[in-house]
Amino acid sequence: MTPNFTMAVFARAYDAPLTGQFRLQPEDFIVNEQIDIDLSGQGEHLWLQVRKTGANTDWVAGQLARCAQVPASEVGYAGLKDRHAVTTQWFSVQLPGKADPSFGDLPPEIEILQQQRHDKKLRRGALLSNEFILTLRNCSGDFAAAATICAEISQRGLPNYYGEQRFGHNMGNLTKAQRWFEGNFTPKLRNQRSLYLSAARSWIFNHVLSTRIQQQTWDQRVTGDVFMFEGGSAWFVDDTSPELATRLAALDLHPTGVLWGRGELASQGAVRELELEQAALFPIFCTGLEKQGLKQERRALRIKVTNLEFKPLDATTLHLSFSLPAGAYATVLLEQLGQFSTADKIN
Repeated sequence: MTPNFTMAVFARAYDAPLTGQFRLQPEDFIVNEQIDIDLSGQGEHLWLQVRKTGANTDWVAGQLARCAQVPASEVGYAGLKDRHAVTTQWFSVQLPGKADPSFGDLPPEIEILQQQRHDKKLRRGALLSNEFILTLRNCSGDFAAAATICAEISQRGLPNYYGEQRFGHNMGNLTKAQRWFEGNFTPKLRNQRSLYLSAARSWIFNHVLSTRIQQQTWDQRVTGDVFMFEGGSAWFVDDTSPELATRLAALDLHPTGVLWGRGELASQGAVRELELEQAALFPIFCTGLEKQGLKQERRALRIKVTNLEFKPLDATTLHLSFSLPAGAYATVLLEQLGQFSTADKIN
């Protein structure tokens, strides 16, 4: 069958009573990166907390490298942040035997908030969470119902879908992954290969999660499940412990879905059958991922949302703030509240 590369195929866990717009201007989408690292104050790595406006992370890293007169590979960051936003995040610049450089000629889109030396480079994934502060405009619908949904999300959790950003402009990463696996295209760059592999894998996961939502089991224990602790990455097979149900309800742990690759599925029973059925919809992706050497992993089907605040500012404008763990998408939360359009398309 021909894959249907559209996010509309995925089920929502909550009703969606709102319509509106977001990210009409960068200040409508604020992201603050949270890390939990004690900087030593000495070492060959200069850590910089940067506020960027309307700029992507790789471009900022390149500008810092230019000012420091070092290769771009010597600049580290924990994760990519939205371009069409005002975001605060950390970078590190390796400067062995060098004094702190001047960053006086940085473009106006980049503001350095603080800097400090440390003995280690900032690595990808080394962040605790992201704080989001969103302004939603031209909104209509049932604000009271949306506030109730936010309260429910705080108690029950949020589906841990991969957001549209993962799949590229017009789902281009998926299309290129398919062409690559079919032998009609060969990506030359390592980061391109990584993007296409991640997109294919994420697409299968989203279908598994969507099916669990349709079955109303995305946050429930099912025979054969594999679980992951909140805030962790290690997973374990259901051990039939009676404590699991209590810990699930408390959001201490979550059911997981497969990230496809080589090896045997960790899930059993009905969960295993569901994952095999969904993966079988995309045999080209499964074969391609295995051929490229990826091993099977797991991802939580839901995430815990903290500090979720929903507040109308006027008859058509809403304030929405919350924190998500690393690897989660703010746009997924928006999709649970309704349909929000934006003037930009995320690459």
